[in-house]
Amino acid sequence: MKKIALAAALSLAATTAFAGGVAEPVMEEEVVAAATSSSASGVIVPLLLLLIVAAAVSSSSGSEAP
Repeated sequence: MKKIALAAALSLAATTAFAGGVAEPVMEEEVVAAATSSSASGVIVPLLLLLIVAAAVSSSSGSEAP
């Protein structure tokens, strides 16, 4: 009787050890956020400043009263 109980205990322990089987580990892909920058942002500010200066020069030099 002891041999049957020992065999049953060993068989239960062996089945739980191999219950999942052998499977390839699943590796998740790493998400890489690309840093985006606009090359036009370095051009817009100087163009706006140039337009403001041109507007100021044209409005101050064109209206002289005789």
